[in-house]
Amino acid sequence: MYKPLPDSITIKKSGIEGLGLFASENIPANIIIGKIHVPNEKEENGYLRTPLGGFGNHSDDPNCTKLLMEDGSWWITTNQDIKVGDELTWAYSLYTICLL
Repeated sequence: MYKPLPDSITIKKSGIEGLGLFASENIPANIIIGKIHVPNEKEENGYLRTPLGGFGNHSDDPNCTKLLMEDGSWWITTNQDIKVGDELTWAYSLYTICLL
């Protein structure tokens, strides 16, 4: 069954911009959180953004990293321990990626 957000994540007002993703429980480093973009040729940029991807905010010092999977989907993973109440962020970039 598809879940738009993992149980460990909630959406709240962000100090960065609009609404953001926040940890509702401690999340250790190197945990794959979920899918943020799915390939879809009908979309203008070639991707359909998931609810998880729609509420992620940019940071120049992010606590998450984007991963490009072999199927063309984008996921996020934690790159450090995230405490309850911390906002999950990643760098908006078309050029810096990790391949799995």
